[in-house]
Amino acid sequence: MAEGVRAPEPPPRPAAAQAQKAVHTNALPPLPPSRPLQIRIPAIQVDAPLVGLGLVPNGSLDVPPATDPWLAGWYEQGVTPGSTGTAVTIGHLDSATGPAVFYQLGALRRGDVIEVDREDGRTAVFTVDGVALYGADAFPDAQVYGNSDRPELRVITCGGAYSRSAGGYLANTVVYAQLSGVREATT
Repeated sequence: MAEGVRAPEPPPRPAAAQAQKAVHTNALPPLPPSRPLQIRIPAIQVDAPLVGLGLVPNGSLDVPPATDPWLAGWYEQGVTPGSTGTAVTIGHLDSATGPAVFYQLGALRRGDVIEVDREDGRTAVFTVDGVALYGADAFPDAQVYGNSDRPELRVITCGGAYSRSAGGYLANTVVYAQLSGVREATT
């Protein structure tokens, strides 16, 4: 956001020990594509609707509208959460009035759970593999956005120091997670 954090304390930064992604061998079969509706991250009390996002003219991922800082988005031209590949979700760290949906994202740890409710009635359950803070000048595009042969999820927000002269935050917090469970809808 253009305003910087308006909160009593700065947002948490990921611990360096969390940056190295864990290696998992318990691959679950992928789910068929289905529009994601809601994202929940119990460890940081996130429960937010998801809106589809595209790319802006310079080729970067758009962000959810600033008028609703408690809304998260997903890259709708890419993989849907739970399908084979890397699904990407994004949300604001803060707003002109205070913390926003992913303000606490840097506090996540390996083993935390992320749940994504899908239009097909299933909930894709992901386990966090790693959490990292990357400076804008060293952002690993291929590692974050690159394709995967298994269902993975990235959750991204702003991070690091805020610089009014640079036009915003100087880094991004990225959460890496892989599909670890599926809950079927109950009727």
